[in-house]
Amino acid sequence: MTPASRGLAARARPRPRAPAPLRACRFAQIFPDGQYFHLRHRGVVQQSLSPHWGHRLRLKKDPKVQWFEQQTLRRRVKRSAAVPTDPWFSKQWYMNNKVRPDLNVLQVWSQGLSGRGIVVSVLDDGIEKDHPDLWANYDPLASYDFNDYDPDPQPRYTPGDENRHGTRCAGEVAAIANNGFCGAGVAYNARIGGVRMLDGTITDVIEAQSLSLQPQHIHIYSASWGPEDDGRTVDGPGVLTREAFRRGVTKGRGGLGTLFVWASGNGGLHYDNCNCDGYTNSVYTLSVGSTTREGRAPWYSEACASTLTTTYSSGVATDPQIVTTDLHHRCTDKHTGTSASAPLAAGMIALALEANPFLTWRDMQHLVVRASRPAQLQAEDWRTNGVGRRVSHHYGYGLLDAGLLVDMARTWLPTRRQQKCVIEIVHTPTPILPLTQVRRSVSACAGRANHIRSLEHVQVQLSLSYSRRGDLEISLTSPMGTRSTLVAIRPLDVSGQGYNNWTFMSTHFWDEDPRGPWTLGLENKGYYFNTGTLYRYTLLLYGTAEDMTARPPGPQVTGSACVQRDTEGPCQERHGPAHVLGHLRLSYCPPRYLGHTRQAVTAGPGRSRPVSLLEPRRLLLHLPRPLPAHLHCLPPPPPPGLHAGRASRLLLRTRPSQRPPPSPPQSPTPAATAAEPGPWYWPRWPWPSGAPHSAVSSL
Repeated sequence: MTPASRGLAARARPRPRAPAPLRACRFAQIFPDGQYFHLRHRGVVQQSLSPHWGHRLRLKKDPKVQWFEQQTLRRRVKRSAAVPTDPWFSKQWYMNNKVRPDLNVLQVWSQGLSGRGIVVSVLDDGIEKDHPDLWANYDPLASYDFNDYDPDPQPRYTPGDENRHGTRCAGEVAAIANNGFCGAGVAYNARIGGVRMLDGTITDVIEAQSLSLQPQHIHIYSASWGPEDDGRTVDGPGVLTREAFRRGVTKGRGGLGTLFVWASGNGGLHYDNCNCDGYTNSVYTLSVGSTTREGRAPWYSEACASTLTTTYSSGVATDPQIVTTDLHHRCTDKHTGTSASAPLAAGMIALALEANPFLTWRDMQHLVVRASRPAQLQAEDWRTNGVGRRVSHHYGYGLLDAGLLVDMARTWLPTRRQQKCVIEIVHTPTPILPLTQVRRSVSACAGRANHIRSLEHVQVQLSLSYSRRGDLEISLTSPMGTRSTLVAIRPLDVSGQGYNNWTFMSTHFWDEDPRGPWTLGLENKGYYFNTGTLYRYTLLLYGTAEDMTARPPGPQVTGSACVQRDTEGPCQERHGPAHVLGHLRLSYCPPRYLGHTRQAVTAGPGRSRPVSLLEPRRLLLHLPRPLPAHLHCLPPPPPPGLHAGRASRLLLRTRPSQRPPPSPPQSPTPAATAAEPGPWYWPRWPWPSGAPHSAVSSL
């Protein structure tokens, strides 16, 4: 039984004097209007286990008392960081505040976010789906075995446990919390799947099928693999895999784009460079590097310009490593390499998606750039780019902060459509001297539909021959003075084949203005008598027409153009007024949110309250009378398997229309008034609530 206190709250009718039963008590006003009182009786024991019937009866009979209630003790807890009770969580130094700064995951958990509703699939050598720390979060729809072509991704057991990699990566993302076993995943309530595709023959078909599995169900793909990290290989995805990437970002997750999170590589011991890996240097992947607990670059880490962000892993053998699940229903605290860093980032991205499911694949990359901090990370190559951000070839933009990522995700305005500007600079054979610089001033397609104001990715496509490929250092300098090394020397790369139409990529120019002179540098850093020829050089700029550095920090109307999605997924500009999407009030709609146009009616002179009508493809707005308000954007009926009920629970006001609105819930709603056109209700979508979630891939 809950103990009752001797206090009692009561409301008296407005009178000059308190009721007779109240005059025998010590009482105090609760609110300053003198209608509610807190009564304490000296003859009543505090925290009694039984009600005080005599006093209750007297108050009940008194006509001056409208309401009373005997006070009982209530349990309340501080909403501080929720620390899991798992026995190995104390070993998870990278997110339990034992190192400063850590990944700041506790702050996100304290907000009630844990990855619920987000689906992550680990593309690897399988996943032990019946593991005690994974089974409750296991998602069979996000799993498949492309090595044996069956739906069971269970790893093949060997005496040396070589196929433990996928199970370890999965535990970092979604190991169950508070179950008394092992530790906790970063997104411990996310759904986790596994694709078995590395334990057998690997072909372009298998990679493409793996990257295309359930793109409307899986939100994030996490991949910690790639070509040989031997310091001499230059290799990347085939035709089908490149098409899988393209389809993922344009059609996956209902048009918002699949998120591919990728480990940058473990070839540091061989002086490898991840810009010679066509997976990590793709514009469609989010490349993740590693740092040690002390903030140093690990011995295996590859420094390159395509790395976007960094999370923790280990360094030398004595350094603490990553805690996660292991084969045979065991735990391990010996997971390491960039293979351990990418799943941590995937888990943090899952938390951000739970906070804002409307984020596109490019939105997430913008957020990751802004949520990464140099912190205590040690490197000699930290530079400040043209917009004032610190960036390094070892760490990208720094250590990813989950709390900052989620906070910014909540209020992020959708990024405008991706623009691509292609400039052919060299197309005739040119000898490569010991130091060759190719300088060209560009307008970034100014005056054309694909004009770029703020950069995102920059690619350099080269065809060249060189007598010893690993001796050639290639760099690119932007008009704002940022120098990025596209590939440093690789002493083990003795190939004389050069680079045949190879694409390098840099993220170091993010948000810079691309207009002006770009300089490509080719420098011989090895044998003096090396020779070569540059046959073709093409500069590819990716970005947006918006000035991203001028963005306000919070959500608000940003312009007068509405954007709608075309058949290929990007957005096209369209004239129209502001409208509402989720918790944002926008001047355009992001990909996937395309509706019909219809004239709206204003609420009256001088009124600017948005009034919205939820129909299968409609969002009706009330704007000031001088504005010709139109109906532009709301989610279309989802493709099979898309579940957006949680993401799109908007609080709307209804008004009559020719098409009947969805039925309100059975609970009573406030009556409409002349100033308020209709009752409040929570909209319900016409598809089943149990349908799978839309896909965002993070590899």
